[in-house]
Amino acid sequence: MNLYIARSTLTATLLCFGSALRPVAAQTPTPAPSLYQRLGGYDALAAVTDDFIGRLVTDSSLSRFFSGHGKDSQGRIRQLVLDQLCAVTGGPCVYIGRDMKTTHAGLGIAQADWDKSVQRLVATLNKFTVPPKEQQEVLAAVSTLKGDIVERP
Repeated sequence: MNLYIARSTLTATLLCFGSALRPVAAQTPTPAPSLYQRLGGYDALAAVTDDFIGRLVTDSSLSRFFSGHGKDSQGRIRQLVLDQLCAVTGGPCVYIGRDMKTTHAGLGIAQADWDKSVQRLVATLNKFTVPPKEQQEVLAAVSTLKGDIVERP
């Protein structure tokens, strides 16, 4: 009988306190939101892309790079810019266009053209009140393309 009581007491103790004896699962830290998420996701990037391209096309010194493109081509350019921006900011998009060197070869894009484009991008980011930290990250991502886009000083 004593053995039965001892077993019952041990079983009851384990049932009552068993959960307290289990090892606590290691908590993995929640990953920081990606730049894509901090910018507001796809729709926010689409709005930024539309505004930015609008600024480029209406700038008298940059519009020459868009002349000769019909509505369909302009729509494709817009989508490719959006996909690339989405991808480089950590979003789910996949850029399927040609590489930047091939795409911009022969356009004669100068350093001054690049600088004006960056100014237009900053103006767009300011319009959408993108915080300075995120602006710097966007500009850093975009600047990696400069060597393949700018053809002359």
